[in-house]
Amino acid sequence: MRTVLFATALWAVMLAISVSAQTGDSGPQLTPRNGVVKAETKSDLPPPAVTVPSGTRIPLTLKQGINTKTARPGDPVYAQTAFPITQDNKIVIPAGTFVQGEVRRVVRPGHVKGRAELQMSFTSMIFPNGYTILLPGAVQNTPGSLDNTMKGKEGTIEGNSGKGKDAATIAEATIPGAGIGALADGGKGAAIGAGAGGVLGLATVLLTRGPEIQLGPGSSVEMVLESRIDLDPAKLHKPANQ
Repeated sequence: MRTVLFATALWAVMLAISVSAQTGDSGPQLTPRNGVVKAETKSDLPPPAVTVPSGTRIPLTLKQGINTKTARPGDPVYAQTAFPITQDNKIVIPAGTFVQGEVRRVVRPGHVKGRAELQMSFTSMIFPNGYTILLPGAVQNTPGSLDNTMKGKEGTIEGNSGKGKDAATIAEATIPGAGIGALADGGKGAAIGAGAGGVLGLATVLLTRGPEIQLGPGSSVEMVLESRIDLDPAKLHKPANQ
């Protein structure tokens, strides 16, 4: 009799195990006392990335001077944002954020023709709390500068032409030469003196380069984003030294 009961009990246990395996039952489940499972809410999800769109213009202030006479491709460029950039009534790029870049191309002005050219790009941005992102930034403008203009779409700064200065140099040399010649031999001497002065002025022009591009510390440069940048809100608003 005991053997029959034991066999029956063993069969029942094996049957229960088989049913559990087929139904995928992994054992007892713990549920809240009220029997309601809390659903995931929006507040539990990480905030979406903050996207600053392509074409956004960001005003910068240079922290060091750049001159086409001494600058070389690869030289670093250091600047800071001069005004905050906002989105949805929130500051996403605060004023004073550090921006780093490099000089891409330098062309010195010619002796007779050819203007100075300077091309630089911006490669990274460092927020006050240390959060660092890569940048695709180029120069859009040099606000307030009367000596430089923008050339093409690649963000090249172009210097002024030296033609007016060259003409003035020749004139300054010609007039005194004519005066000296006039004192020496009347009208004929004036012509000779003027010619000699003009030659001297022309020689000076041929040996002198046109205006260099000079951007001093504190110069304003407008950067434009060539493609969008995505900012991590958790890192963007993280306090410094954490």
